[in-house]
Formats: sequence, structure tokens, C-alpha cells
Amino acid sequence: MKLRMGFFCILAGITLVASLSSRLLADGDGDHDFPVVTQISTTPPTFFASTIPSNGDVNPYGVAFVPRGFPEGGPLSFGDIVVSNFNNSANLQGTGTTIVSISPNGTQTLFFQGSTGLGLSTALGVLRAGFVIVGTVPSVKGAGTCTQVGDEETGVEQGSLIILDRHGRMVKTLTSEQFLNGPWDLTIRDNGDTAAVFVSNVLSGTVTRIDLAVDDDDVRVIGKAQIASGYLHRCDVNAFVIGPTGLALQPQSDTLYIASTGDNTIFKIKNASTRSSDDGQGTAFVSDPVHMHGPLGLGLAPNGDLLATQGDAINPDPAHFSEITEFSPAGQFIGQFQIDPAVGSAFGLAIVPLNDGFRFAAVDDGNNILDVWNVR
Repeated sequence: MKLRMGFFCILAGITLVASLSSRLLADGDGDHDFPVVTQISTTPPTFFASTIPSNGDVNPYGVAFVPRGFPEGGPLSFGDIVVSNFNNSANLQGTGTTIVSISPNGTQTLFFQGSTGLGLSTALGVLRAGFVIVGTVPSVKGAGTCTQVGDEETGVEQGSLIILDRHGRMVKTLTSEQFLNGPWDLTIRDNGDTAAVFVSNVLSGTVTRIDLAVDDDDVRVIGKAQIASGYLHRCDVNAFVIGPTGLALQPQSDTLYIASTGDNTIFKIKNASTRSSDDGQGTAFVSDPVHMHGPLGLGLAPNGDLLATQGDAINPDPAHFSEITEFSPAGQFIGQFQIDPAVGSAFGLAIVPLNDGFRFAAVDDGNNILDVWNVR
């Protein structure tokens, strides 16, 4: 594990190429008229916090904000950030078992610790009714390696979605060979008493939608659909597995964006919340080998731009390791920001609007920290 670098050392590695032309954005608020990367690159994080819990788990992957309306009476509160860990204390991939919460003042606490060898992935989300959903992609027998045999990934288990209540207790585990085959990332359309959970499956190269009915005490599956497929997936000596990863939903147009790491492309599909058919890969939204280096996490910014972390396992560029890139709603490159000059340190991210700005959180999984910016 590397030591945390000083922020001004990190600034030395920043590459920022941002268009500052006037762009009218979704909410039209003053500071929101500027690209996100322009604003986070010019100021140090509001705070950063360790993501390592007491059991020593490392390699933080998933990041999610606790939304407004989340019930009181448990360890999580509105504005907290939850982070999932993929590796155990021995740094073996696919063996992490913990979710930590980070409060708005930077205090870290343990929210959940599961059984040995879960491999908690980037698939992490929070329902405002009081549930946390997390994916698992376990390493077989905790070996921490994936081996490609023909078209099959070996050394890695199918995995599942675990549903936790607001106290961090397991409510149920969802499994499906067809619909949950290596749940690697997710995004949620939260309607209160129902939710559509979009899941990228790293072992089958597919994207599925799990429709849920939600009440105060339980979550029930009421529908399943495979809505996209055909994305490259394989084992990787450094990244463990490569396949479709980040998902981001534009709710007004019901367009789902999909970061296919191995294809080095961000795709999009329409009618994501209602379609029952498989749209294949959909339509390429960004295919940019200059600025894309194996896209991983995705987030939709309040200004309508799409943010994507670059994992460096595909098309690496030593001059631009661990970048967060920003693209306009038309797929135009806006800018990029280096979260750590070391290779492979960018993974999960999340962004939420504030009344007068936004809050941005991103893991630096090389240093096992969460960086948070409050931008106003």
C-alpha cells in the first residue's frame, strides 16, 4: 500500500484540458456552468478519509451517497458515503468483505462485514427506503487470481447481490446464473416503493435490469430482463476480471450509459427502464482512444456531463494514469483530472447536486482513500 501523497504533488500530475466555452446546463446554476473537472482540479479535496476498516480490507471499489429520505435510527444518515472493499488485508482480489461509511466530516465507521471471501465489487447502491445493495464477485477459495480457459473465466465465482437493511444486517441474497453473473457495477432508478436496479455482469458481458418492490421491511424481485450484451469480458493478470463496468442512467431520456472496459468504449441504450428485449451493445457514445484507457466507474454530473474513471488495464498512457474524464451530453471530450499519478488507482465515483453546487467523491484505490470535494 502506498502512502498518501501530498495534494500539491498530485497537482503536478494533473492534466486538464477543459473547454470553458459557455454551455447552458441542466439546472442553469452559476457554478454548474463549468465542467466538473475544472472545479475539482483547482482546489484540494474538502477532505479525504481512509477506506481501510479494522480487519484491514483494501482496494475500495464502489462508492454511493446515502440519499435524502433515508430512514433514521441506524448507522447511516443522509449525506454519508458508503464504500465497498474488493480485497482482504493480504491484498488478494475478490476476497474483501466490508462496507465502510464516511460521514460528511470525514469520520469512517464500519457499516457491514460479511463472511470470508465475498469480494465486494463496484456494484453498490442505496435505496432511500432504507436498504443498501452490494454485488459480490468472489475469488474461488480466496486465491485472488482469475485464469482464462477458452471463453471461460476460471478462479472466479458467479457472485450475487446482497441486500442489507439500514442497520447493516443481511435481508436476502439474490443469485441468478442468467441475470447476475459476476455483478460488477450497478445503478438504480429509485421510485420509492419500486426500484429498477441495472447491473453490469463481468462474467457474461451483459447488462440486466432487476425490478424490485420495496417496503419498510423487505425487498422483493418482481421482474428481470437482459437489456444489453456482447461486451468483451475476460480475466486479467492485474485487474482480476475485465468486462462491462460503470453504469449511469439519464432519467429524463431513460438512456443507460455503459462503460465497457475491454472495448474501451462507452455505449448507450434507450428505454432502459421499460425495455424487455436485448439491445446488444447498443450505440457507441464515446470511442476515444486518446482520452479513454479502460473506462470503469461512471457518474452523471448535475450539468448533464458524463464522468468516467479510467483504469489503465486497456490502452494505458503513462502520461495519463488514473484519470477521471468528462464528456458532454453529445459525447465530446471536456476535460480530465488525475486522481493519483500511479497506475490503476481510479475506480468508483459518485456525484450529487447541492443547492449551490455539487459534492463529488472518488476512491483512490492505490492509496485506499476516498477523496471528497464540496464545490460551491
